[in-house]
Amino acid sequence: QVQLVESGGGLVQAGDSLKLSCAASERTFSGAAMGWFRQAPGKEREFVAAITWSGTTTSYANSVKGRFTISRVNAKNTLYLQMNSLKPEDTAVYYCAAARGSGLRTTEQGFSSWGQGTQVTVFS
Repeated sequence: QVQLVESGGGLVQAGDSLKLSCAASERTFSGAAMGWFRQAPGKEREFVAAITWSGTTTSYANSVKGRFTISRVNAKNTLYLQMNSLKPEDTAVYYCAAARGSGLRTTEQGFSSWGQGTQVTVFS
């Protein structure tokens, strides 16, 4: 089972940028599609972005499209989420997730392993 550890969260002002990282503990990361989800206080967890294991195909939630970029470095077993032009509504705990397969998926049910999350807080 892949173990995932997120980092890079913090407290930033609206308009600033943050880059989240997710380090996987096993070599199977390179065969797995990956994704980022987030959960704001009092809300359900929602999809943010996803990427195939090859990194050639990505998908984004409409709310972050054009501002966030998902990427991965398979040689480092690491997933990234570059977040630009942050807004207060981006405030949430951000989770990375790994799928059992290599194809793109965008729902929670498509992912089998989850990290503990990293807090992102954006103030205006």
